[in-house]
Amino acid sequence: MADWMDIAPIVPHHRPLVVAELAPYGTGQMKPSRLLPLLSLLALSSIALAISVGSTSVALHTVLTAVLSGHDSVVREVIFDLRLPRALNAFSIGGLLALAGVLMQVLLRNPLADPYVLGISGGAAVAALCAMLLGFGALMVDWAAGSGALCATLLVFALAHARGGWTPQRLLLNGVVVASGCTAIVSLMLSLGDETRLRGMLFWLLGDLSFAPFSAAALCVLLVVGVFSIAGARSLNVLARGEIESQSLGVALSPARIALFSATAALTATAVTTAGGIGFIGLVTPHLVRLVAGSNHRVVVPASILLGGTLLTLADTLARIAAAPRQLPVGALTALIGVPLFLILMRRERHITS
Repeated sequence: MADWMDIAPIVPHHRPLVVAELAPYGTGQMKPSRLLPLLSLLALSSIALAISVGSTSVALHTVLTAVLSGHDSVVREVIFDLRLPRALNAFSIGGLLALAGVLMQVLLRNPLADPYVLGISGGAAVAALCAMLLGFGALMVDWAAGSGALCATLLVFALAHARGGWTPQRLLLNGVVVASGCTAIVSLMLSLGDETRLRGMLFWLLGDLSFAPFSAAALCVLLVVGVFSIAGARSLNVLARGEIESQSLGVALSPARIALFSATAALTATAVTTAGGIGFIGLVTPHLVRLVAGSNHRVVVPASILLGGTLLTLADTLARIAAAPRQLPVGALTALIGVPLFLILMRRERHITS
């Protein structure tokens, strides 16, 4: 399997990573001192837009007046009970998926790796749809999704264990097999399930934030894993270079792989449990950040979190207003936007490396 860093436009594969980390930024790349404040501003702007825009638009100055003064109870109720929790959920889940994509691509050293490649979302989908078919409420569906994600994680981890430990190839192959099996089970459940529950099941599979309550757990998991990922950015840089360089620089491969797999599983399971399967955020966001800022994970990790959260917040806002008063599944919009964006990124990256 090809090392994904071989196609990175910034760090050539023959240069030692410790040198590449100190190299000046290339043409068209943005320095972290400019990129991170810009992404932070975009993130705040996306949340402000999500609060102001909806089936009934509210001017931003009206929002600020209602929040600061506390007089307009109707506007405050719309903001604090409906729009702000949903916007924070969207930002948290986008950040979770983007960070999971970064870690998964380091773990598997594969440019096409995304948070769902190891079958975690498939296990969550099977369990969640079972709960829906049995008529359980939203809380039980969330618990079932979390349990399914955990079971799929343990299954992939157990199947991939062999002499020599866990390798990226074993994890990827077993994850693909488990994901395919879960997809087959989901297809059978959709074809044999109750038609009255079919719409809700499809929305969950496509990703939907309409009925998701504010998830403090999603925000906490994002903060905790994000902080540890930033603190371990140098190890991520080394791991991305391959086994030989990692061992030569003193990185313990087995504990590092277990930590990466566990972190990715926790991020993905939290996102899927909260909002269902939302695709392409975890695949496109790391590529976009690396194209703009290079491959140093001290920058890639926080930038991916901010950009992933911003993209999903904007996509969810579009899902609310595009066909108002009806709401679209946000996962369908991220796929529609992500496919052409990913193709554009790949075309530009090929031009840069040629």
